[in-house]
Amino acid sequence: MKKNSIKNTRINQEVQRVLGNLILLEVKDPRIAPMTSVSGVEVAPDLKSAKVYITVFGDENVKKQTLQGLRSAMPFLRSSLAKELNLRNTPELRFHIDESLEYGMHMNSLIESLHISEADDTASEKDAEASEEETEDSGSKGDDGDE
Repeated sequence: MKKNSIKNTRINQEVQRVLGNLILLEVKDPRIAPMTSVSGVEVAPDLKSAKVYITVFGDENVKKQTLQGLRSAMPFLRSSLAKELNLRNTPELRFHIDESLEYGMHMNSLIESLHISEADDTASEKDAEASEEETEDSGSKGDDGDE
């Protein structure tokens, strides 16, 4: 089975859906942050292991606590996954913090700040041009009035 085959993609999506529901509704560990979601799953083609990418909103301490809570809940998650999905092997779960959302938000804020600074530069250039034109207009009016 290829890594990007349709079957593997479907398995990834089903494991992600089931784990997301389990973490949200079944796992009662207080270390797991309430704003935790499964953002992606990569199941190995031999179904022996799976990388589970989770998104946690909070600081680094909250992320570490959530990761510890999920690792301690791994046997429960695997057995529940085995009951829910009929797979040849139930993959061993390895949890990873997904930083892509925060990275995207950071890049977006950098782009917005760039646009704001460009707008400020453009506005200051227009102000400078307008003041130059006013200076030229007042200077030429003064010259016309003197003659």
